[in-house]
Amino acid sequence: MTTPQSDTSTTTPEQEPGGKMSFFKHLVDLRKRLINSAVAIFIGAMVGVSVSKKLLGFISRPMVEALRKQHLEDKLIYSSPAGFINIIITFGIYIGVVLAAPFVLYQVWLFIAPGLYKHERKAVTTFIFSSVFLFLAGISFGYFIMLPYMLNFLIGFQGDGPFRPLISINEYFDFILIVLLGLGVIFELPVLIFFLALFNIVTPKFLWKNLRYAILIIAIIAAVVTPTPDATTMLVFMAPMIALYFIGIGVAALVVRNKAKQAAIADRGAQ
Repeated sequence: MTTPQSDTSTTTPEQEPGGKMSFFKHLVDLRKRLINSAVAIFIGAMVGVSVSKKLLGFISRPMVEALRKQHLEDKLIYSSPAGFINIIITFGIYIGVVLAAPFVLYQVWLFIAPGLYKHERKAVTTFIFSSVFLFLAGISFGYFIMLPYMLNFLIGFQGDGPFRPLISINEYFDFILIVLLGLGVIFELPVLIFFLALFNIVTPKFLWKNLRYAILIIAIIAAVVTPTPDATTMLVFMAPMIALYFIGIGVAALVVRNKAKQAAIADRGAQ
């Protein structure tokens, strides 16, 4: 006589969630991820400081070219004895953050992965690659496209009077830091939408339905962030943000379709 075997589970391997963790274990894991990220940033900063002096010429090139176009002296100044050393250290720290970004993003993923399904955790490579690629794309867009527009407008705004610009390297660095890092963060919009769709906070239908409001918000952000009053620079700033929003809608559609596919597999397994 044989005993009937009980149905132990109807969940497919791809639908098995990550391991359960207590609140205390979450805190311990968070501390571990923060320490690992801090160590990576520290190491990256050491490397960044060692190379920052060589890269300052590359960073200052848009400003130098804008001064040359206006037939002005193409030199940047620093107004304190420690000004140049401060800019080298500060620039090196930001280089370190960029260098450590892939590892930091990996630590973020390791922290949230236990709460995801296995098929969702498989997206770690795509997540890290996309995040780094979009961040660097935002910085590149700012350096090669936005900065020339902005600087040529701002330097050319002096007119024909007796006034001449005397640009400080520290003030210039603060200016481009806002522009480049701001654009790098803005270019992460598809990644943000991916997570919002993953946790059922937004859907492609919701994003498409509220497109006009999204464009309005993008226009307001462009007007606030863009330091020049001309419409051309504002439109140049808005164009990639709108394109990223449409890419985000596509990403959300892929997430929803993949969830529906996994749910259908789970239903077939339960029958």
